[in-house]
Amino acid sequence: MQADPINVLEGVHFLDGDTACAEGALAAGCRFFAGYPITPSTEAAERISQRFPHVGGLFIQMEDELGSMAAIIGASWAGAKSMTVTSGPGFSLMMENLGLAVMMETPCVVVNVQRGGPSTGLPTMVGQADVMQARWGSHGDYEIIALAPNSPQEAFDFTIKAFNYAEQYRVPVLVLLDECVGHMTERVVIPSAADITLTARRYTKKAPEEYMPYTPTDDLVPEMIKAGEGYKIHTTGLTHDERGYPVMSADAQEKLVKRLVSKIKKNVDKIIDIQETNTKDAEIIIVAYGITSRVAQPAIDMANKKGIKTGFLKLNTIWPFPEARIRELAKSVKAFVVPEINLGQIALEVERAACGQARIVRVSHAGGSVHNPDDIFNVIMEVVK
Repeated sequence: MQADPINVLEGVHFLDGDTACAEGALAAGCRFFAGYPITPSTEAAERISQRFPHVGGLFIQMEDELGSMAAIIGASWAGAKSMTVTSGPGFSLMMENLGLAVMMETPCVVVNVQRGGPSTGLPTMVGQADVMQARWGSHGDYEIIALAPNSPQEAFDFTIKAFNYAEQYRVPVLVLLDECVGHMTERVVIPSAADITLTARRYTKKAPEEYMPYTPTDDLVPEMIKAGEGYKIHTTGLTHDERGYPVMSADAQEKLVKRLVSKIKKNVDKIIDIQETNTKDAEIIIVAYGITSRVAQPAIDMANKKGIKTGFLKLNTIWPFPEARIRELAKSVKAFVVPEINLGQIALEVERAACGQARIVRVSHAGGSVHNPDDIFNVIMEVVK
């Protein structure tokens, strides 16, 4: 499936990350947006509100973030590709309905432009402290997909990828920008519609009397229908059977939740996206994501000029986490250095995956600014002493 040329602003543009994210959503076929203004994500909502009238989309400014998340779930079941955009406090408010989207297996996209927290924190300044909330913010056992762009170009590209993942696996997908990426303006190349591949929603071909909304296919992902087209639908956040009706038993819970988890875990090799540079013979490997993956590059270059073999592992998808690759690399490196704009969240995942085979060193602070590359370089020098 290809993008509609009417919705793609083909060519070279200079866009901030928020605006590029909005254009990515439009190119992916998003036609429903519900959100509430919040710094530093509002530019994405503004762009969509301006563009939607030209493509037949529906934009709603909701009363709050709880309602926004609920609205995109409903719109998705009505057949629309749907999205919301928020930041820290709003992201927290969406967590309950994020879990509802997981349980109802609702394809949708949630963009979180991260800022300094907790609470109201630093509304206009950068942070990366929502990555664990992205993974575990709602309650219960579930798997999530989360991508972390480091540029306006990646904000465009990864938003399309997020919609494709949402449709492929019938899950809510998260795009974790940060304030710096959201507000920086750079060159963004938007390809022609013919060069943008989209994943179509898998609608059932079964007759209404044969269809059940939660009968899994071979890849564990059920087919969908559009509400209002003659099919009987029952969907709920309660533990349910293949008809969508509540079943209050441990057996039903085991069957359902294991499938929800397995449809992601069995496809991690197709989902996980990492970029490796000079990791083969590295003594030290930097693990970074978002804006920090750019700030770390000068430190890596300085270390290599000093003769320290320093590799780079850039996380494009944070969740699922590439634990198998970390474990493999840990067999041959001295240490992983993990810079991030929090007090050490992904560093804990690196430590878990490394299983004691390599040292894990954090380079972290609480937010408000990016790292000084010299600080990352100095940590590398200390590690190799």
